[in-house]
Amino acid sequence: MPASSATFADALQHLAHLGPELSPSTPGMPPRKFDLAHMRALLATLGNPHLRFRSILIAGTNGKGSTAATLASILSAAGLRTALYTSPHLIRVNERMQLSSPDLPATRGPLALHPIPDDDFARLYFRVDAAAEDLVAQHVLPHLPSFFERLTALAFLWFAERHAEIAVLEVGLGGRLDATNIVEPLLSVITDIALDHQAYLGNTLAEIAREKAGILRPLGTLITLPQHAEVNQVFGEIAATMPSLTAISAAPFLPPALRNTDAPARKCPPERSDGPASPPLLAPNHYHVNLDDIPLEVDSPLPGQHQQRNLALAIAAAAEVRNTHGYKITNAAMEAGIRNTHWPGRLETLPLGDRHQLLLDVAHNPAGAWTLRAVIAQLPDTQSRTLIFSCLRDKDLAEMAQILFPLFDSASANPDRRHDHLILAPIENPRAAHVDDLLAQAHRLEIPAHAAPHLHAALTQAQAITPPGGLILATGSVYLVGELRRLLTEPS
Repeated sequence: MPASSATFADALQHLAHLGPELSPSTPGMPPRKFDLAHMRALLATLGNPHLRFRSILIAGTNGKGSTAATLASILSAAGLRTALYTSPHLIRVNERMQLSSPDLPATRGPLALHPIPDDDFARLYFRVDAAAEDLVAQHVLPHLPSFFERLTALAFLWFAERHAEIAVLEVGLGGRLDATNIVEPLLSVITDIALDHQAYLGNTLAEIAREKAGILRPLGTLITLPQHAEVNQVFGEIAATMPSLTAISAAPFLPPALRNTDAPARKCPPERSDGPASPPLLAPNHYHVNLDDIPLEVDSPLPGQHQQRNLALAIAAAAEVRNTHGYKITNAAMEAGIRNTHWPGRLETLPLGDRHQLLLDVAHNPAGAWTLRAVIAQLPDTQSRTLIFSCLRDKDLAEMAQILFPLFDSASANPDRRHDHLILAPIENPRAAHVDDLLAQAHRLEIPAHAAPHLHAALTQAQAITPPGGLILATGSVYLVGELRRLLTEPS
């Protein structure tokens, strides 16, 4: 289809025919193998747009999106024409590529980043598609690019076309072979690493850490935090062998109580808070750190102690961009950028009339489930709770269920839990776990559960059975959170 006549709906339909980003492999067949040479060929025929702006790569298992959004907000507040590339999206695919630009329609405050307009998306999508078809016809590419490769090329084209100065790029999967790893980054940031996507990345933390460390470069800079011993060892070995790699710890930018600790404890009971929650449901992170011997106010709208690690990484990255690469980023800009970060679906609270609140979180693997469990432990014991849960079938459903479901066990001996509920529902994704599999996990744990035919029914049921003042939580997948946000924020 000629790019000049293509519409946004045409682009979405074409994308839908490609299938999901990480479709489970055919039984007995290995996962698809990716090759950065294919991405180089595609970008070369498009004019190498990724060479027309500076980049920062952010890899990791959990927290990379929050870190990227915070860092991009800081750079935007400093007056830099900043691009942000993240995945997956919650509601619209446009969310994945954003730009701080005065010629884009403002949807929030003056520091906000704005998603790519529909017309630009359609035009550039079919330009990428036409280039890919030509490369396959010329036998330069063995097959057409993947869903993610296409969107990455599209994002790079848009960023270059709109004259982005610096792009914050969230790595999609792993690092070494990810499509974003085609750039030469100013910095490489690696967030906390846990087990996820083992079919692609490896079955141990060390194997996954090596894949994530594929974004590092000789003469480059790594910014990270101490974490699991296996991960620390991998990073230490790579730093010792990679020529002139500078490794920077973001630990000085953690709140004082966390500075001398490793990553949050894995699979252990969380500490309880000293008092009941009060509006807002979860308090934002607000504390001070020192940057170049000057106090820096950290006032982030992203709640949860785990976000303090992501905030530290974003601050360390911004400080390195300022101190080593000469960008003008004042402490005031850092404070404003942190304060104005917009990253929905991460411990996000939405009102449900005057009877309930809905807490959304994109926890989609065991590490994320443990983080959410620690947050739930801070809620008042006497507050009734209903959990809406679903996940993708290639995730560790059994372990996530074991972590979260017992907190909503109405049959337990704890009288505070007698009015709790667990609702299991399918999500609209080819990779979604079947509701029967979700129910099987609840039955295995001997926890009462309701099955809903779809998320709209699950939400309606949750509102009907949760006592007034009770809390409804929804988690297990980015796609679940996206669907619920669409139900609540978009007109029907």
